[in-house]
Amino acid sequence: MITKDSIETAYAFLHQKLRVYEHSTLDWQKDDIEMIIGDYADQINPELLSLLSQGRPDYLKDHKKFQDDITHAVAVLENML
Repeated sequence: MITKDSIETAYAFLHQKLRVYEHSTLDWQKDDIEMIIGDYADQINPELLSLLSQGRPDYLKDHKKFQDDITHAVAVLENML
């Protein structure tokens, strides 16, 4: 079951990290954010992650797709609020 609390928590965390990521000029900072979000994806409500990822196992964990993934996740979560 996806609770409103799990949606709000995920949105707040991902939204904040996305804003820093988008404006960062430091590669190490972006790498740290990718690692933190990858770890977070392992702990998020499994049903919520499945909905966001549309079944993609590397969602929020693939360096090449990270910015698209986190931008997508924030947009979907915002619509769910």
